[in-house]
Amino acid sequence: MGNMEYRNAIFIVTEEHSCPIYNVGEEFQVRDLGLSVASGKPVCLMMVRELLQADSGSSIYERFTQRGIQRAKFECGGCTGLIRFEYKKEKEFSTLQMKLLAAAERRAKIQHIDEFFDLLRGMEIFEPLADNDLRDLSAMLKLQRYSAHKIVINKGDRGTHLYILLSGTVAAVKDGNEVLAEMGQGDIFGEMSLLSGEPIMTSVYSRTPVKLATLSAKDFKHVLNKYPILQVFFYRMLVNRAQSNTLRSGKISSGMTGELAEINSVELFQLINSSGKTGKVDLLFSSGRATILFNEGEIVQVTYGNLGGKEALFALLARSQGTFTYTSGLSEQDKGLPVIGGFMGLIMEGLRRIDEEGED
Repeated sequence: MGNMEYRNAIFIVTEEHSCPIYNVGEEFQVRDLGLSVASGKPVCLMMVRELLQADSGSSIYERFTQRGIQRAKFECGGCTGLIRFEYKKEKEFSTLQMKLLAAAERRAKIQHIDEFFDLLRGMEIFEPLADNDLRDLSAMLKLQRYSAHKIVINKGDRGTHLYILLSGTVAAVKDGNEVLAEMGQGDIFGEMSLLSGEPIMTSVYSRTPVKLATLSAKDFKHVLNKYPILQVFFYRMLVNRAQSNTLRSGKISSGMTGELAEINSVELFQLINSSGKTGKVDLLFSSGRATILFNEGEIVQVTYGNLGGKEALFALLARSQGTFTYTSGLSEQDKGLPVIGGFMGLIMEGLRRIDEEGED
C-alpha cells in the first residue's frame, strides 16, 4: 500500500508521558497532511510540524504494514512530554463491511455524547456553556460503573479525575466510617484535590450501584483554561466546601459563608454559642433576610422580616434552605443589648414548637 494512502489514516495513542494535551486512547486523523484530534482538544502545532517533517524522506507512515503494525515513538519537539501511537485504520474504508462498522462506531459515539450532554445541560455549573462547547466537553467524558459498597476514591490518594454522578448514591466518609455527606445524580466530587493539588481529604464509596462520568485531571485543566467561567464556579465550590469542613470541625471565623443545607441553623448557632463568639450572622432566604447578634455566645437580638426577638428566632430554626455569613465583632451599643433568653432554653423551645407544628 503506497505512502499516499497512509496520508488518509487514523492513529491511536497507546502511551503518553507528561503530554499536556492528549490521553491514551485518543485518536488523530490525518488527511492530505491535515491533522484533526479529539473533539474539544486543541491541535498541537508541534505535532503538525513534526508530521510534516516526517513526511519528507523516511516517512513514519512507511513503517506501517497491513500484516504487522509497528509502533512509532513520537516526540513533540520543544515539549517535555512524549506520546507513542500506532496506526489504527484507514480513514476511508474500501469494503461495505468496514463502512458499516465505521458508521456503527460513529452512532455509538454520538449516543455516548448525547447521554452526557442531556445531564450536563441541566446542571447549574454548565449553564454558561453554549451547546457546542458542552458537546465538546461531553466528548471528553468516560463512563465508569461501580456496584454497591465499592471504594471510588481513597483518602490520601492524589486526585486523578473529576467525577459527575449520573445515577445512584455515593457517600463521603472520614476516619471511623463517619458519613460526612451523601451525593446523588448531578453531584460532582473529586474536584478539591484537582484544584488544590493536595491529597484527597475523604474517601468516597458507592452506597448503591452507580454510573459516573469521569474527566481526567489533564482534561479538567484543559477545560478550565478553555472556559474561564468554569474556573470561577469550581474555585467558589472549593472555598465553600473548605469552609463547610471548617465549620464541622468546630471552628468559625469572620467572613465565613455557607449553606444551611450543609450545616443547619441549630448547629450553626450552637457552634457560635459554644465558642463564645461575639458577632453577627446575616442570613439570606428566597423570601427575605434575617440577622442575629451574638455577644459572647449569647443571643441579644434577632430580626426576620416583620418578626423580632424569640419569635424571629423560632421562625429561623425552621428554615433549612438559605445562605449565611458570619462577621465577628459588635458595636459598643449592640454589646449593651440584653440577652433575650438562655441559649439552650431558647433552642429547646424553638425545636419543640417545630415538632408541634409538624404534628398538626
